Amino acid sequence: MAVLGKIRALGPVALISVIGLALFAFVFSTGSGTVTDVFKADEFNQSRVAVVNGIEMDRTDFMQKVDNIEQQNRGSRSSIQAMNSVWNSELKKLVLQSEYEKIGIQIEREMMRDFLKTNLLAFEDFQDENGEFDETRLNQFILNLKEISPETMELQGSLVNYQSWNNFEENIGSFGIEEIYYKLIDAGINTPLFEGEEDYFNSNDVVDFKYVKIPFSTISDNDIKVSKSEVTSYINENKNNFSSDPSRDMIFVRFEEKPSGLDELESRQTVIDLLEDREEFDLDSQRNITYSGFKNTKNNEEFLNLNSAIKFFDSFVFKSSLSNSIADKIYDLKLGEVYGPYNENGFVKATKLIDSKFISDSVKVRHILIPYLGSFRSGPEVSKSKEEAKKTADSILRVLNRNRSKFNSLLSLSSDEVSNENDGVIEFAYIDGFAPEFRDFSFERRVGAVDVVETDFGFHVIEILSQGKKQKAVKIGNLAIKVEPSERTRDSIYNITSKFEIAVNKDNFRDYSKENDVKINPVNNIGELDENIPMLGQQRSIVRWAYEDNTDIGDIKRFNLQNGGYVIAMLTAINDNGMMSYEKSSITALPKVKNQKKAEKIISSIKSSNLDEIASLNNVDVQTALSVNINNPVISGVGNEPSVVGYAMGINKDVNSSAIIGNSGVFYIYVTDRRKASSLENYQNMVNLINSTRSTNVRSKTYDALKDKAEIEDFRSTFY
Repeated sequence: MAVLGKIRALGPVALISVIGLALFAFVFSTGSGTVTDVFKADEFNQSRVAVVNGIEMDRTDFMQKVDNIEQQNRGSRSSIQAMNSVWNSELKKLVLQSEYEKIGIQIEREMMRDFLKTNLLAFEDFQDENGEFDETRLNQFILNLKEISPETMELQGSLVNYQSWNNFEENIGSFGIEEIYYKLIDAGINTPLFEGEEDYFNSNDVVDFKYVKIPFSTISDNDIKVSKSEVTSYINENKNNFSSDPSRDMIFVRFEEKPSGLDELESRQTVIDLLEDREEFDLDSQRNITYSGFKNTKNNEEFLNLNSAIKFFDSFVFKSSLSNSIADKIYDLKLGEVYGPYNENGFVKATKLIDSKFISDSVKVRHILIPYLGSFRSGPEVSKSKEEAKKTADSILRVLNRNRSKFNSLLSLSSDEVSNENDGVIEFAYIDGFAPEFRDFSFERRVGAVDVVETDFGFHVIEILSQGKKQKAVKIGNLAIKVEPSERTRDSIYNITSKFEIAVNKDNFRDYSKENDVKINPVNNIGELDENIPMLGQQRSIVRWAYEDNTDIGDIKRFNLQNGGYVIAMLTAINDNGMMSYEKSSITALPKVKNQKKAEKIISSIKSSNLDEIASLNNVDVQTALSVNINNPVISGVGNEPSVVGYAMGINKDVNSSAIIGNSGVFYIYVTDRRKASSLENYQNMVNLINSTRSTNVRSKTYDALKDKAEIEDFRSTFY
């Protein structure tokens, strides 16, 4: 069956290839090489992940760092996410390293020792009797690490080996030399006084003007005809706005393995059968034995743990914890009664009322926690045995039984630092995730009760301060069978997928999907190292296929989904020339070209230069802009209009302007006042402000510029 499943996974189109490859392997297996050698040689001989400005990024080292990141994050990051994290770090190192080599910066031994000293000053292992940094101790530590490699030594509570120490030194060195490099750049950034003066006047010289704005929207898009060549010309003239990284576009259809109506009926029948007693013939005793069903069983926990997809939960729940559709029905049951079968969240269920009682919905307690060696989350400072911790807790209880007012004076014995900050007080609801023993005592005993309670965390001395309103809570058992697609249903979905795969090609994919009511999902701008596909999640295999050298536009392939079902994808576009496709570019470019044509049409229709006449003819108002400056070219109620404000700053007062094409329409302006700022004796403050702003951005701007200029050969997609 396992082999059959693998063959099925390949699909009917691939079966011939399977047979052919099997024969190929058989014929050549007796030769000097193997099939694996033929197909894998290039990949595994590739020792580089990338080449950056002529410097190689080692594959083995790179992959080891990716593995370390994955292990540290324990599955919270995918391999692609871990890889991208390492890539960003390693790429930065090599980009900067090539710059260091150009200007002759390198780390000498004494410099490295200074870096280490700066970072290790507070480490007690490297301090002498006077608390001063002792380089001799550092040297001896490193020598010892080298001698026992790959074994570990303890440092500040952590275990390190010689390799991890080398990595630490490498990171310290990289950070140190990076600091030096950026300081050199920062020191070379000088702002001349005239630039400070210019910035001062750009911010403080202001202008007032009247204006008429004729929005582009006054002309309908239907009245504007734009040819493809005009849009293409605009794109070519503004290439920087339409450049892109290599990407792929595709469409896909999905065939999900969903349970059928018959699968649901069968699951329902399974629940019905489990509700009732059953009789079976026992070969050993040679008689019929009756086994209790869920309705009559006395051991609900054992029955559910054996037969249900939802195991027994031995606790009470409030009505609010149940779904609205069944809450009333469950609460109306008598003890031992069963409601169901019913459908909920992909299960067929039957629910039995096992017990009910009135419980406070919340509680306020205070406690003192005495942990012992080996108790959950006990720190390295804990040395008490379990017996010793119990004796301490009992002693505290005796003191409190005599005098509750001494509680706060005993908090210093408690290891719960969080509650200690609140006088040991904790408030929580019954449904909160507290240790069962702690919760049961707090809710089932009366207010004022104090006692020692043991949990996995140690021994708690708990006093109940108050309890919330009591309300009915129920203990229930859920007999649940998950509704899953049967083998019969899986076979049906496989056959439907296979039929679709055989029938479609690049010419009829869309039409055939539409005819058969199969939804087509478009996905655009897939990067070479992407792993997530909208609506599908992590599907790295699909992305890799889209970027394979032998995958062309119109190619179609079927993929098995990890959680069941299939995807049939067709590659629709390969964007490798650094420019967006016309279809994508035109989304932005077409409105721009239309606005240009609308502006020309508006301008050609206006014969007057008088603002009032222009406003009257175009059904708009003459408006006023006050105290506008060149550094902040925003017109109130209109938005950012640098062309308009720049024009206003440059023309004389009391002059009607010609047409100005702005961001939102065509403008005509009339300057009414201009106020020039008073000169300053010194513009050094402005210079300092500019320097501060530039210095803040030195790191990011410098690296971004170097990365854009760098020659990067990226081979990551070969391995990931």
